[in-house]
Amino acid sequence: MQNEDKVNLFEQTPIPRAVAKLAVPTILSSLVMVIYNLADTYFVGMCNNAIENAAVTLAAPVLLAFNAVNNLFGVGSSSMMSRALGKKDYDTVYKSSAFGFYCALLSGAVFALLCGIFQNPLLKLLGADANTMGATVGYMKWTVVFGAVPAILNVVLAYMVRAEGSALHASLGTMSGCFLNILLDPIFILPWGLDMGAEGAGFATFLSNCVACLYFFLLLFKKRGNTFVCVNPRKFTFEKRIVWGICSVGVPASIQNLLNVTGMTLLNNFTSSFGADAVAAMGITQKINMVPMNIAMGLSQGIMPLISYNYSSRNHKRMKGALTFSAKASLGFITVVAAGYFVGAAQLTQLFMDNGTIVAYGTRFLRGFCLGLPFLCMDFLAVGVFQAVGMGREALLFAIMRKIVLEIPALYILNFLFPLYGLAYAQLTAEVVLAVAAVLVLKRLFQRISRENV
Repeated sequence: MQNEDKVNLFEQTPIPRAVAKLAVPTILSSLVMVIYNLADTYFVGMCNNAIENAAVTLAAPVLLAFNAVNNLFGVGSSSMMSRALGKKDYDTVYKSSAFGFYCALLSGAVFALLCGIFQNPLLKLLGADANTMGATVGYMKWTVVFGAVPAILNVVLAYMVRAEGSALHASLGTMSGCFLNILLDPIFILPWGLDMGAEGAGFATFLSNCVACLYFFLLLFKKRGNTFVCVNPRKFTFEKRIVWGICSVGVPASIQNLLNVTGMTLLNNFTSSFGADAVAAMGITQKINMVPMNIAMGLSQGIMPLISYNYSSRNHKRMKGALTFSAKASLGFITVVAAGYFVGAAQLTQLFMDNGTIVAYGTRFLRGFCLGLPFLCMDFLAVGVFQAVGMGREALLFAIMRKIVLEIPALYILNFLFPLYGLAYAQLTAEVVLAVAAVLVLKRLFQRISRENV
């Protein structure tokens, strides 16, 4: 099946318009996801209980670990789908999406089972203590034990729908759950509602992810026969070319997220030794910092189908044009946001919890985090290109450099030199080096492409 509108988007539409059509819905979707994460923090913060807020922060690495599965089967299968679309190999497109869907379903179930069985040792590893254990257990019951499958499936399906050029539908599916989460949060969390605290935030998240999954299933049912996304079990296969094509991109992306979880766990463990107020402040500022981070990530993910398609169809001039336009737009915007964050750090922290100690911690944390944003933006774009064109080895190398070689050692060194406050500058240290490396590797990629075209 060949959809002429999608082919026109990838091949003929002017680059600014094509980037906007693919990236803007993805960015909006990413922003809404951040807003609903901020909503959890905001409404739990209204309980004026640092322990409840710390519970959401301590559970964050486990929720981030979902992205290891999302990236393995979402990024991997969507990259494979887009590259196959560029070659007009539609059988591979169907098989890639079926493989990604059923593997994501199974992985989510296994993830939930293991987290339920090993919950107590897991929480201790994350930094929970006698004070924060109960609230963290309640939050994770709904977000992980019951919620892993719908949380993973709705993200993987969004990747697949976006891979065929339907960025708007992918974003609507994700945003439908996010908006519901924001509406339900105050009802489940606050004293005037069900007064469930952090557990209520988890319950609202679980319900919203179920609704997002339902949207995608209804979309696929409505578009049956007119979509490249296939969940037909008869198309599921372990053909070597399918498995290798997905895993060569998905495994490095998955490892990258597992390393992110490791880094966040270490950060929370370092912070937890300074008390619940410090943990709450760290959680608040991390989520505030996620807003521009997710804009940069949304842009890099949004243009991936355009990069993949034109790389495979050997329209390298259009591929380079899309990347150059995206880099200029993203870097300009993120730099302005970073400056605003640095100036308004105290006011932004105070929006979520009006506590003098937490605001003081948060101001210094956020100023450290925001300095790394422009460099992080360039890194995200480069890794997005690597994933789009099947350069899994380079994506893995950047993940290892970011966490193992640079950021995790920086956490130890900076915390030793500047206890607690130095932690917020570890990301900046890593991203400056990676941004330089990103430019150099991308330059080599386009030089290789130019030689191939001669």
